[in-house]
Amino acid sequence: MAKAKTAYVCTECGAHSVKWAGQCPDCSSWNTLTVTTVSSPKTAKSPGLPATTLAELPDDIESRYSTGFAEFDRVLGGGLIPGAVVLLGGDPGVGKSTLLQQVSASLMQDLPICYATGEESLRQIAQRSLRLGLDASDMNLLADTSLENVVEQAQACKARVLVIDSIQTMTCENLPSAPGSVAQLREGVGRIVQFAKQNEVSVFVIGHVTKEGAIAGPRVVEHMVDTVLYFESDPSSRYTMIRSVKNRFGASGEMGVFAMTETGFREVSNPSAIFLSRESVDEPGSVVSVAWEGSRPLLVEIQALVADGSGNYPKRLAQGVDQNRLALLLAVLQKHGSLSVSDEDVFVNVVGGLRIAETAVDLPSLLAIVSSFRDRPAPEALICFGEIGLAGEIRPVRFGTERIAAAAKQGFTKAIVPVGNVPKRAPGGMEVIGVRRLSEALDAAW
Repeated sequence: MAKAKTAYVCTECGAHSVKWAGQCPDCSSWNTLTVTTVSSPKTAKSPGLPATTLAELPDDIESRYSTGFAEFDRVLGGGLIPGAVVLLGGDPGVGKSTLLQQVSASLMQDLPICYATGEESLRQIAQRSLRLGLDASDMNLLADTSLENVVEQAQACKARVLVIDSIQTMTCENLPSAPGSVAQLREGVGRIVQFAKQNEVSVFVIGHVTKEGAIAGPRVVEHMVDTVLYFESDPSSRYTMIRSVKNRFGASGEMGVFAMTETGFREVSNPSAIFLSRESVDEPGSVVSVAWEGSRPLLVEIQALVADGSGNYPKRLAQGVDQNRLALLLAVLQKHGSLSVSDEDVFVNVVGGLRIAETAVDLPSLLAIVSSFRDRPAPEALICFGEIGLAGEIRPVRFGTERIAAAAKQGFTKAIVPVGNVPKRAPGGMEVIGVRRLSEALDAAW
């Protein structure tokens, strides 16, 4: 029998080496080279699957499983697809296991579930189930770190949904490397994807994250799965957001909002209510905008504080928006708004811990800065959005009509928007002002 070929793989960067060394030659990390099998002995080839046509597929190819949480279904693209592999990552203690145990308890009312854990004992899972008040006495539980046994037991109980908590604890028996290494993660996720696709079993995989917030392991893991979800949680807030950064069955960037309670997660049906504090909108330095998250509008409050600089280098701090973008906007304000804050400390914050990546919050951010600098509150019931160019022009953004309609439903009566986003017919009771330049927006607001 031929001997398997082995090599050494760096657990930090994934580089290969033919022999062991104390330091990785590529990333210079120490003691990160681990042995792995790169060429297994030739064995008898198993028969492959025959080809088929679209006409031979079943009629229920559009069917989805409801997870019991409308917000979670939204993040998944409308529900759980049979055969989908979902990777869920987040900080320790954020509630990954809690949420998936609640989802499993809801799915098991119609589907057989297999919940496999390599981090907890069965007693710990039972204690959490009792604490959450879940009716999950018939759920198939497994405490094992062997991926081969997990897949075998999932097939034995004819599970339609498999939960693996977590992938960093699972090992493939034919690989000598340690759990969580690059080789184990790459091989383990590959086998999970193959099992899910061939048997049409939906798989939830929990992944650990690094200190930078990315899922631990090689980037290829995120490429192999169908959906990648991240928990976004502020330690000082009781609300948790789940965002999809990749989704083959729906819109990427979709966000779901949940509130952590004593009985587990509870979905928030109106997220605008938690990101919008109507009591502070009338204060100087506060402006309401409409962000677009995934497939829906979301009203958010942008706050700014302009204070006298305490040193030779004024501070520029932004939370929830791009800090580099803030410096650019202040330069545009000085050039085209005839207002200089070069000697002032400027702070910008998005209420609720929300992170907004789109440029539609450029205009409300500058209006909030001007409001704080002049100590004049923005007009009552005002919303605004728009991208600001380097020449001081206000550029239109996507879904302008839908944003205005969402603000009108929340009781806002005045909107300052780019001219390209002015609707042909404004919602009832809403005054829409179209602006082309930053100076026009400042005049319209005050």
